[in-house]
Amino acid sequence: MNTKDLVAEATSLPVEERAIVADLILKSLTAPDAAIDQKWEEVAKRRVREIKSGQVKLIPGDEVFRKIQERFQA
Repeated sequence: MNTKDLVAEATSLPVEERAIVADLILKSLTAPDAAIDQKWEEVAKRRVREIKSGQVKLIPGDEVFRKIQERFQA
């Protein structure tokens, strides 16, 4: 099987399976780094604590995208 055939077969998969294939291919390009994963976990936990404590205010996604559009239309 050549690359063109492989890509054609992969793109014919359902979206969930394509996502799995894409994730596995991307992971094969870069070895996982436990130190980086640990840092991201720390950031995520800190942010959850900030949200739960009310220390930070969440902004609805539609408001964020509206502000982005306004910024780039000016």
